[in-house]
Amino acid sequence: MKTLQMTVSCAAMATALVCTTVLPALAQEAACAPVDAVETAPPPLPTYDQPPVPGPGYLWSPGNWSWDEERADYYWVPGTWVEPPRPGLLWTPGYWGAFAGGFIFHPGYWGDRVGFYGGINYGFGYGGVGYEGGRWDHGQFFYNRIVNNLQGARITNVYEKNVTINQTINNVSYNGGKGGIEVRPTAEDRTIAKEQHFAPTPQQRKQVETASQDPSLFKRANNGVPAVGATARPGELKGPGVVNARPAAGERGRGLRRRSRLTHSRSRARRSLRLMLFSRTDLPSRRSAQRLPRRGLNRGRKLSRQGPQFGRTGQR
Repeated sequence: MKTLQMTVSCAAMATALVCTTVLPALAQEAACAPVDAVETAPPPLPTYDQPPVPGPGYLWSPGNWSWDEERADYYWVPGTWVEPPRPGLLWTPGYWGAFAGGFIFHPGYWGDRVGFYGGINYGFGYGGVGYEGGRWDHGQFFYNRIVNNLQGARITNVYEKNVTINQTINNVSYNGGKGGIEVRPTAEDRTIAKEQHFAPTPQQRKQVETASQDPSLFKRANNGVPAVGATARPGELKGPGVVNARPAAGERGRGLRRRSRLTHSRSRARRSLRLMLFSRTDLPSRRSAQRLPRRGLNRGRKLSRQGPQFGRTGQR
């Protein structure tokens, strides 16, 4: 993988909507400074279960792939439960977007409303547009029990709202470019982008820093399936509340197809072995076998039974 060093104009950056999800104070600075773009697209999002919420007031921050320039590799930042900077704020996740032949990460932010995050289906209420995991009401956060894991915590502010999941949106982790999510910001998204935003909390930055120091979370080590998919608390990659990741949906499908082809090949091998055992010319014919001593007949039957058993043992 390579890191592309690009200097672009403020107008070009605005046109590409690179700054639609960064803080207003940082947007102008980022638009006029050299931008590091990754040449290779980020891996698909792994599949993982949501750990139980630690307690009232915690909001879900989904996992995402981040880039380490020194190692020139992507690493997984596990999803986790975090407390917002203040009541009433919601988290807009960051996302990777294609730009000028590379991919640039658009940082997430806190705000009164959830803005544009590339149409990425992060799950658990972040289905690509908006947030269906919960809402604020008079300073209290109410959880949608349909998409949140509320086991183990005493959560009284709950409601139920079914969430429609678009099955055509798979585990793609970036917007635009070849194979990316083709979604653009709406007029409302542009309005939200101009509102007051707040940077990630120290706990969220701690999660990123902790993940960057774990070699097992890098793509070269885990082939896109990190050992830790999500954590109950930021910075805690071991112990209770840590859940493993699973391969992305497409990767699981390819694995099943590979296993299906392998099983089919083994089945043909077993049939060939069975035909070979029963058609060998050096074995006595049925009429001759009737005149053999009983001991020899038993050995012949034992041989015919071991053929299929060998096939099953080979299959395992």
